[in-house]
This record gives sequence, structure tokens and C-alpha cells, in this order.
Amino acid sequence: MTVMTTHLITGAGSGIGAAVARRLHDRGDELVLLARDAGRAREIAARYPGARTLVADLSDPDRISWALSHQEVPDRIDTLLHIAGVVDLGPVGELTPKAWHHQLNTNLIAPAELTRQFLPQLRITQGHVVFVNSGAGLNAHAEWGAYAASKHGLKALADSLRAEEHGNGVRVTSVYPGRTSSPMQAKVHSQEGREYDPDRWIAPESVATTVLTAIDLPRDAEINDLTVRPGR
Repeated sequence: MTVMTTHLITGAGSGIGAAVARRLHDRGDELVLLARDAGRAREIAARYPGARTLVADLSDPDRISWALSHQEVPDRIDTLLHIAGVVDLGPVGELTPKAWHHQLNTNLIAPAELTRQFLPQLRITQGHVVFVNSGAGLNAHAEWGAYAASKHGLKALADSLRAEEHGNGVRVTSVYPGRTSSPMQAKVHSQEGREYDPDRWIAPESVATTVLTAIDLPRDAEINDLTVRPGR
């Protein structure tokens, strides 16, 4: 009996997450899609017939464990794909604690908590955790302080997890895309006061290709860090 590969994906509603979900669904893999509320779960599940959904609000990581305890979580997880994220630009002198908490909770603490929740399944399958980070996780620029801090923290989380779980056979990859055409990028341009031209930036499908390259790599190797920059 063939065992289907099961992927748990955050951020499957748009951008890179949607591109990854489409590719994995099209090749027949099992999808478990995490959504922030029941309405969003129904919306994204309709796009991927046969996919399962879980509901948890990543902006409130203290309640993720409680939310999952009231749902039927999958017994098997082969890959955990952290793709969801939020961004709010602003100078350090103006960013409020609310802006800091929102980005740190969603971009860093929630991925840590989800990883904690599903590590038992990942250890059994000798699975793979993928953190879709950002170029801001490697370099911080003016007005990107809170977002970059959350993404620098995500790099540290991935590096620590890799060292801790190597002996259990769990692979860990960080992907650092540059600017990618997505609703988030449109919001960034709006915050920067710039006109948004999606054709200038990386297509989400190109980042999805890098994610699939990492998870499809034979077991004798592991991609730790993968940086993807605009090619035009």
C-alpha cells in the first residue's frame, strides 16, 4: 500500500503559499491547510478538492494548542511548510508595541508553536520543516525593523531546530525570497508610497519551485538555506 505524502501548509490562501499548495495538490499529495478562521478554511479548501483544513489564528499563538485540541489533527505529517506572514513597515521611533507583537507573533512565535505541536509526527516520518523566510531575515533596512527582527528570529529558530532534530532525521530548510509578486508585496509598496508593478518581481511559482526542490531532495542530502533573488 502506497503511503501518501502529507503536507501541512500555512499561508495557502495567496502568494507563495497558494503556489506551493497548487503544485503539491496537482501532483496528488495530501494537503492539510491551516486557516485563521472557519470561513477562510472553507474558502481555501474549495480550491483543493480532498484537502483537509485546520483552524488556528497565527496572530494569537498562545491559543494555537487550545485550537488544535478541539480539532482532528492528522496522524501523519511529512512536511510542515511555514509560509504565512505579515508585514507592517515603520521607523523604530514610531512602531508601537502592537505592531511589534503582531509581526513577532505571526512570523516567529506561531511557527515555533506549530512546530512544537507537530514535532512528534515529523520525528516518526523523519519529515521536513520548511520556513519561508525573507531577504529581510538576512539584512535589515530602514523602516523594516519589526518585520526583519521577526525574520531574523525565524532564521535562529530554524538553525536551532536543525541542530536539535538532526539526530531524529528531521530536515530543516530556510528559504529567503527577495521581493515576490503577491498581495503582501502590494501592501509593502503601498506603505512605501511606491507604484506596484508585479512583473518586476519574482513570481510565486518560482519560489514554489525552490521549496519543492528542497523537500524532494533525496534523503542523503539536506538544503539548509536557499536564497532566491529577482532575476530581472
